[in-house]
Amino acid sequence: MHTGYVWNPLMAWHDTGTSAGLFKPSPLAGIQPGEHFEHPDTKRRLAELIETSGLLWHLDRMDPLPIEREDLERVHDATYLDWLERTSADGGGRVDGSSPFGQGSYQIACLAAGSTASAMDAVLEGWVDNAYALTRPPGHHARRKGGLGFCLINNVAVAIARSIARGDAERVAVVDFDVHHGNGTQDIFYADPNVLTISLHQDQLFPANSGHLHETGVGPGVGANLNVPLPPGSGRGAYLTAFDDVVLPALHRFAPDVIVVAAGYDAGAYDPLGRQMLTSATYREMTRKLLAAADELCDGHLVASHEGGYSPWAVPFHGLAVVEELAGTRTGVADPFARSFATAGQQDLQPHQRTAIDKAANLVANIPSPHAGHQPR
Repeated sequence: MHTGYVWNPLMAWHDTGTSAGLFKPSPLAGIQPGEHFEHPDTKRRLAELIETSGLLWHLDRMDPLPIEREDLERVHDATYLDWLERTSADGGGRVDGSSPFGQGSYQIACLAAGSTASAMDAVLEGWVDNAYALTRPPGHHARRKGGLGFCLINNVAVAIARSIARGDAERVAVVDFDVHHGNGTQDIFYADPNVLTISLHQDQLFPANSGHLHETGVGPGVGANLNVPLPPGSGRGAYLTAFDDVVLPALHRFAPDVIVVAAGYDAGAYDPLGRQMLTSATYREMTRKLLAAADELCDGHLVASHEGGYSPWAVPFHGLAVVEELAGTRTGVADPFARSFATAGQQDLQPHQRTAIDKAANLVANIPSPHAGHQPR
């Protein structure tokens, strides 16, 4: 098994400034300055754990590709990109009230998009079996006309649109298990029948009024967008049932050329921005299921791109489990945070979670299947 791995330390230099978690500091109003939730430690610590655990020696290290403006404009409006580049050069700004960026962040966001594109190229060109892009800033909330939710450029969407334009893939499936709805990826491909977007997320968490069951696509893309809003408090049972009853049947019906995973870890039990109960063991099991689907459907073609996850202590172990599974090896490093939530109450599937999953499963039959004669690669 050859697993590609992309990480550039410059991505840790994306500057989100001082914040009170999500909010601007306002000392006179009692809001003390501190760290923004999207600070570099979480992903830097994952990169360091991948190296110190010895896992790095089982991976094929790759550099980010230089991303071209035309690659960005396939998924983002030119006016937004112009504003982002100009504002970044002028010292930084905010794409929304809780999403600051600093000087040079535009170039770093392009580096993150190039990292996912590099992983995609390596998989589709057969250099590696699968790949993991450790990216910062994240991307899945970035829409055509603007950034949102800590995301400046939609890394996954740029890589997908670039690969389709190059003729490297025709049908691409996105599986997003970040705790927040992958609204940006949905927005960009909402009318595209050749990109299946699946988002498992905590119901009504972020963005507001987004990620509903009835959001299934428009025009030729009707049926190619599938949301799985899970109740707060969902754990191993709910997520694995959602995979078995919704995600995997959807992938088999769609028959993609490559599966792209938007790998967010904020559904972890220790995350400050989610209220779910996952541990590294469940992230490992979800990855195993996706690898099996990729083997069956598209010659093992699977690309993972890091999204959210805001516990600098727990996220490195979640990410390590996923990359270990991709590489087919174990480092022997145990997750010290998994033990306390592995036996937590209601980790098993609950009746109200079953109901929510069944509603999403009913939509699988509407997913567009390949046209006659199409053979998955």
